[in-house]
Amino acid sequence: MMPVLSVQTEMEKYTFAYQPVCTMEEATQTYLASLKAICPSLTDHELSLFASKLSFQELKRKDIFLEAGKVQKAIGFIAQGLVRSSYIDLTGNETTVGFYPAGDYATHYDSFLARKPSNYTIQCLEPTVMACLSHEDLQWVYQQSTGFERYGRLVAEAILKRQQARIESFIFQTAEDRYLDFISRYPDLFNRVSLSHLCSYLGIERQTLTRIRQKLAQK
Repeated sequence: MMPVLSVQTEMEKYTFAYQPVCTMEEATQTYLASLKAICPSLTDHELSLFASKLSFQELKRKDIFLEAGKVQKAIGFIAQGLVRSSYIDLTGNETTVGFYPAGDYATHYDSFLARKPSNYTIQCLEPTVMACLSHEDLQWVYQQSTGFERYGRLVAEAILKRQQARIESFIFQTAEDRYLDFISRYPDLFNRVSLSHLCSYLGIERQTLTRIRQKLAQK
């Protein structure tokens, strides 16, 4: 399995060998490998400085990493597991806006950067190990090396592009197109997420998803 950082289509050139992890040391090495893939010029000393600022969370299935209404204090690199981001609309309905597997980031970037309450909840769909970096420590890391600044910029750009792509998918794509795009981007996730969450993410009813799958099966 070769996961990529943040938006898969944007970060595919920054791949690294990923293996399931369960210890903090292995989670650290996985995070540093992803960082090194983006910024090959970073030295072992710089990577050690980065690692010294990491904290870790081991979360169970259904645990909440970020709760709506609270400020995200630390960005989370998913070393192992799978999380889902969602929000509750004004009518009380929950909508899934993203699934993030190992090698990706669990973050509401606007809340993290602007230090304001998030509108989104990030919940674990599987047992998950997070390597976390606080806002304050991230600013400190940026001051240590321009390589870290480049890393932060690339990740931020990829996250913003992912958000823009999702908005445009509901403007320019059909439901079938969105489904095909999902299974193309995340071929291993279909059996790891519930149909209700997937339908919510695609913006369709379950009956519509069934019809789409039946149609594609006949081709």
